[in-house]
Amino acid sequence: MKNIDSIEELRGTRCDVLGIGISNLPLIEILLGAGASVTARDKKSREALGDNAFRLEEKGVRLILGENYLDGIDADVIFRSPGIRPDLPQITSAVRKGAVLLSEMELFFKLTKSNIIAVTGSDGKTTTTTLTHLFLSKQLERHGGARAYVGGNIGAPLLPKYEEMTERDYAVLELSSFQLMTMGKAPSRAAITNVTPNHLNWHADMDEYIRAKRNVFGEETLLVLNAENDITRDIANERGRDMILFSSKKASFDEIVSSAMKNVSAVFLRNGKLVYSDGSTEDIILDASEIKLAGIHNVENYMTAIALTWGLVDKDIYAEVASSFGGVEHRLEFVREYMGVKYYNSSIDSSPTRTSAALSAIKTPKIVICGGYDKNIPFEPLADALCENAKCAVLTGAAAMKIKNALLSCPKYSPEKLKIVEEDEFDDAVLTARDCAESGDTVLLSPACASFDRFSNFEERGNHFKKLVLSFGENKN
Repeated sequence: MKNIDSIEELRGTRCDVLGIGISNLPLIEILLGAGASVTARDKKSREALGDNAFRLEEKGVRLILGENYLDGIDADVIFRSPGIRPDLPQITSAVRKGAVLLSEMELFFKLTKSNIIAVTGSDGKTTTTTLTHLFLSKQLERHGGARAYVGGNIGAPLLPKYEEMTERDYAVLELSSFQLMTMGKAPSRAAITNVTPNHLNWHADMDEYIRAKRNVFGEETLLVLNAENDITRDIANERGRDMILFSSKKASFDEIVSSAMKNVSAVFLRNGKLVYSDGSTEDIILDASEIKLAGIHNVENYMTAIALTWGLVDKDIYAEVASSFGGVEHRLEFVREYMGVKYYNSSIDSSPTRTSAALSAIKTPKIVICGGYDKNIPFEPLADALCENAKCAVLTGAAAMKIKNALLSCPKYSPEKLKIVEEDEFDDAVLTARDCAESGDTVLLSPACASFDRFSNFEERGNHFKKLVLSFGENKN
């Protein structure tokens, strides 16, 4: 079967939707509206799907549920959820027979008329995407006539809005490696914030993970890359053109951009100020002290978002947002101060590099709650950061023992400087962190792991943490 490039081409097709989740439910509505015949498949039972199962069947959707939900795929078009690998035997067999393999996000890329700006990377995606959307929103509100949307891994699915979006609008998307695995169309602008080991429980190896991240850009994409990350620097050297490189460590264009590169600019930090340079002229963007968010990683997030929107946004908007934007929920989110101890929720920190950045952003003595679902990534970098920046590590969840072993093997570890406590239950870990803290300390939830051993997502984990912390003083726990 030929590729699907318009909504009309779905009429009369047999579509199998793999995974009945938040983004695929609106997808099913669109497929039905286009005149397609839809089969929805999910590993969950009918009971687990609840009312959604009844509603879908009422609309004429055929359901295949349970452990063998992928068996017997015989469709013209297959839409996979991001968490389902595209190379599973049942899927590859159907593709060999002529099925087109897509996803909800790939269909959005094909159908939208808007300008797409995409953000991917191992860390910093959510804040960078949010800032990029904020910059563009303020610009478009100021001048009128267009709108900025945000979606992908954050916000509501954008596919249902594709018809209302115009050529003047912008769609700012946070994209994961799962979504990018099979992406066939590139955005007009894209950023890779950094690439470090992540999701190696899902990806075959690090090389596959890197290939997925690289799939965010095409020949015509203006690419924003981190000059200080080894992998993104390699990508920059290979591409050599049409890029904006950013660095929080180097202080000039010549230090960042090689003479062999063409049409490449740089954003960097010099004397406390963010500077944009195309090699011949410089623009001072804003003073880093104006950025309300703490930590050098947030300066880098600003650099990325500024680079993505350079030439699209009035320069004064950057300073306006910097002085007012308080951050993304669950990312170094201040919860409360209790008995002289400050509590921060950084549940979004699902990798060692995220936790290292969070630790460096807080200057007071820290009691850190770590652990969760093990993504098969190395914890040695986390051990280094905890030994250097924490006074107590409270470990919980499936990865607790693996983190403990990394700490005990770390050359920087000293039992006199870093106390290690293990708690099987998450609630007990929070209470233990409270009891370990003294006035002037900070308790930080920064798990360095995914949430799936105990919670459905990092938001649920962060909200549960906040609920516990806000209950302090209400009882005798």
